[in-house]
Amino acid sequence: MSHSPPSPSPSPSPPIRPYRPTPPTNNNHNHGYHTTTDASILPTGSKSLSGISIRAYLLGTVLGLTTTLTIFLLTYPPLYTPLWRIPFFISSLSLFHFLEYYTTAAYNTHFATVSAYLLTSNGWTYHIAHGSAILECLLTHTYFTSRPVPLYLPSSLTSYQVCLGLVLMVLGQTIRSVAMAQAGSNFNHTVQVTRREGHVLVTGGVYSVLRHPSYFGFFWWGLGTQLVLGNGVCFIAYAVVLWRFFSGRIWREEKFLVAFFGEEYERYRKRSWVGIPGIH
Repeated sequence: MSHSPPSPSPSPSPPIRPYRPTPPTNNNHNHGYHTTTDASILPTGSKSLSGISIRAYLLGTVLGLTTTLTIFLLTYPPLYTPLWRIPFFISSLSLFHFLEYYTTAAYNTHFATVSAYLLTSNGWTYHIAHGSAILECLLTHTYFTSRPVPLYLPSSLTSYQVCLGLVLMVLGQTIRSVAMAQAGSNFNHTVQVTRREGHVLVTGGVYSVLRHPSYFGFFWWGLGTQLVLGNGVCFIAYAVVLWRFFSGRIWREEKFLVAFFGEEYERYRKRSWVGIPGIH
């Protein structure tokens, strides 16, 4: 009669040890933030997440409200007024500033700071210019009621003026945003006085034709806004101020670009175009 071998005795169970969480790494000297948190994204940092989010929210809200108001004033005859141009202008400004940050964040992330929105970087003259444009449009279309069209053109040409302005705005905004995307990390909102590591001369895409496409875009976008608003005085003022600004900025920037890239930039400059009258 066969006997089955004895079954091995069960091994003793390992002792049960209570769970002990990892000690926290925060300390009281850092106000509750993790010690590895990038200081630049804190509320007072250059890339403050709270600052970026609140600006995006406000720009989106203004864009939505002013776009809705523009469409309503244009499509509901009882409320039609030529002052639809003002909310349209504000919506265009909101979109412009949002795209400045968005394009920087998407294609040049290292420089996606709060200032990339360009809401405060251009100084008080920038805001005075836009305020003056709104004021001129308001005065023109309020006090010249016998001609509720731009004061400086016959009414038969008003629609052509507005269409030309819209074309310039779309062209300018598109060229500027595409240029920023194609330049990538080589684009910066400020003139670079030293050559950064990895900085290369971009000569493809829109840069194969335009030497400073972002300046080209903003120049014609700005003039297009004044055509849509029907502003004669501000159109001339915008043209003069923008021309002087970009003329000086391009002259200064190209001095550094020649120093960075030498003959490569000289050859590129000869075969490219600025696209702003009088600036070569």
